[in-house]
Amino acid sequence: MIAGITSCKKETKLTEAEVVAVIKQFDDGWRNKNLKKVDSVLPPVYTYFTQSGGRFSRDNLVQTAGSNTYLLQSMDRCKLAVALYENTAVVSTRWLGKGTYKGIAFDEDQRCSVTIIKKDNQVQILSEHCTPIRFKQVFH
Repeated sequence: MIAGITSCKKETKLTEAEVVAVIKQFDDGWRNKNLKKVDSVLPPVYTYFTQSGGRFSRDNLVQTAGSNTYLLQSMDRCKLAVALYENTAVVSTRWLGKGTYKGIAFDEDQRCSVTIIKKDNQVQILSEHCTPIRFKQVFH
């Protein structure tokens, strides 16, 4: 390398494997209360859109992941459907979780939309919005 000249790393396209890997890393951080792992996959502008239409900041989300007030008994993420567009992906997932938050029990079944980006060859979760799945019973 010539003095004063840095090497240029070519940006590679976001792949479905990278998308799945970053979601697994995020979920593993939650499952194991590993605040650093959750933090590592979120850019500074990450936003979680709540079920009630509000926003939950990145800092609040990371703190909750490591908090003793949020306890998971079980969790699973399944039915991933990945739509790639250049270095962005929109992922539809189903998230099932049981536990307690601030002493209140929850048993959730949600459809989540997760936006993943790749910038400077780093894959991160830009935003997430989860909506409860409600089943309608149909009578014949």
